[in-house]
Amino acid sequence: MPQSLRTAALSLLDRRDWFYLLWLLVPLAAYTLLLRLLGLRLQGEAGEFFGTLGLLRSDFLFLGGYALLSVGLLAIFRRGWGRWAALVVLHASAVLVVVISTSAYQYLSSTGATLDYSVVAYYLTSFGEATGAISSEAPLYMWLILAEAVLYAAFGPWVFTRAFLGPRRRAGGSASSRGVSRRRFIVSGVGAGAGVLLLRESLLPEAARGQGTSVSRSPVSNLIATRIEESRMDAAAESVRVANTLGGIRLEPTFRTRKRHVALIHLESTRERSVTPYNRDIATMPLLAGLARDNSLLVEWAYTTTPHTSKAITSVNTGLYPHPDTEIVESRPGAVPAPGIAALLAEQGYRTAWFQSATEKFEDRARLVENFGYGHFQAYEDMRTEGFQRSNYLGYEDDIMLEPSRRWLEENASSPTLVMYLGVTPHHEYRPVDRYGRRRFSGEKMLDRYLNNVRYDDFWVRNIIRQYKELGLYEDTIFIIYGDHGEAFGEHGLKGHDPIPYEEVLRVPLIIHDPQGFDGGARIEGPVQLIDFPPTIVDLLGFRVTGGEYIGRSLLQPPEERTLLFSCRPDVTAMASIRGYEKYIYHYGKRPEEFYDLSRDPTEQNDLASRVGRRELRRRREELLEWHARTAAIFEEHRRPA
Repeated sequence: MPQSLRTAALSLLDRRDWFYLLWLLVPLAAYTLLLRLLGLRLQGEAGEFFGTLGLLRSDFLFLGGYALLSVGLLAIFRRGWGRWAALVVLHASAVLVVVISTSAYQYLSSTGATLDYSVVAYYLTSFGEATGAISSEAPLYMWLILAEAVLYAAFGPWVFTRAFLGPRRRAGGSASSRGVSRRRFIVSGVGAGAGVLLLRESLLPEAARGQGTSVSRSPVSNLIATRIEESRMDAAAESVRVANTLGGIRLEPTFRTRKRHVALIHLESTRERSVTPYNRDIATMPLLAGLARDNSLLVEWAYTTTPHTSKAITSVNTGLYPHPDTEIVESRPGAVPAPGIAALLAEQGYRTAWFQSATEKFEDRARLVENFGYGHFQAYEDMRTEGFQRSNYLGYEDDIMLEPSRRWLEENASSPTLVMYLGVTPHHEYRPVDRYGRRRFSGEKMLDRYLNNVRYDDFWVRNIIRQYKELGLYEDTIFIIYGDHGEAFGEHGLKGHDPIPYEEVLRVPLIIHDPQGFDGGARIEGPVQLIDFPPTIVDLLGFRVTGGEYIGRSLLQPPEERTLLFSCRPDVTAMASIRGYEKYIYHYGKRPEEFYDLSRDPTEQNDLASRVGRRELRRRREELLEWHARTAAIFEEHRRPA
């Protein structure tokens, strides 16, 4: 750097301003880097020195760019209202960096996943719904740390500068000295431009040690980058025109039609490996295991579509893959581009009802159920809660539905009925519910609480079936018992369900119990998916589909080879596909692609991506991206005015 330019750079700010900025930027950098190092340790990535520095490349670029922009801002605006505006922008942005960095660390420690833009957008637009999840996961000490960091970012530099240097004296000087000199303006502009370039570079760091950008991208940069990726995916969906094969679908009676009762029993957050019919080594659901051996069809390999309840039940009720967007698009008025099975059966004389032990307010569930076509909806707000325990921030123990559903059945059972029982007891945060006692299943506290709440639902399923027996409806009812998604407890370094594409979350129990069928019990291997529910129900009742064609297939029909497709929530987190036993996972570049042979490796411990070949990986990736755009386009075209 030429001497004159160096001198100009040093003279951009006076001694007081440099002191002020150092008290802002140094603690901010130390705080954010410390949280990132702790996060890398949680991810098992904080190893040898130079490798860790490589993972922090994006953070250094971001902090360097932020520092250059801060210097340029204060250098250009030296006096007056411009100065105050610059200080407000500087401190507001510092507070924002603190909040994002702290939230990203807490989200990572709670779920094992990175904090993407769609997560933040969802929490900001649905803050009332998200408070339960946030308060249940964020410990008090993190709130205190965040409060202290925010207060320092807002006022700390001013306090320390005033304490060490005293109040600023009003300076006089000529008009030329009070203005911004041409040389200072040029140097400030060059510095600010360099800052912008560094910030841009922080969005696209080189993949460190082959780990992808989810590990090597700074929290703020990750939010910006994932927003850009979302916009790209939205644009791809808008460019697609696709025919909706379900828009005009209807049912017609045939000589096989028998208008029997149907009960959908929804086991919330219940994974296949944690229930006794699929794992005899764990005694969580022995009653369900006995039921599975008696007049039941058990599907050995059953899968969700998207591991989130509102998304999964869209597939259960409509046969559609849900909209891949993070937002619950399906709950907007008239947003579902296909009639639900409840609406179709209502046209055939069925009475339909939906009961849930969760709140009606979460994700506008009442509107979503209305879009599915159910005639009656009842959440816990309209039930007697005395004597029932809270199971989580969403609602109460599932037995709370028994009394109101019994009353409804007594009033409506003269007609064939379709009833959805949507439980919530095994959902996070797995509060202990002791109506049927507690057992020790695991030495890990949260997993043990979860498994006990899965056990609770074994009694709940028994109680529903007993209710049908007492009302004289059992012999003429088909019970479909299923999980909407599973739950992870660190098997792949992740917890929860929404952003997880692995088997512990995607694979669910599915048992169809029919007192008049499946004599002695039956099993099919699969794989099947929740989109297969409507065609299976139609087949079980003997109706014929006209005016369209379901994407899924009836479980009563001969199996056929096909590809199952999965998205995760938030959007732009991960997608997966399964064909036969070959499973491919795409992380949008944030992590390396993965490939597994589920026949030999059902818990996905041996990644075969390096052996598969780039051509096959590219084909599977393009298949998923095309499906993502096509699925979104079906919903978006339905919303467009004719």
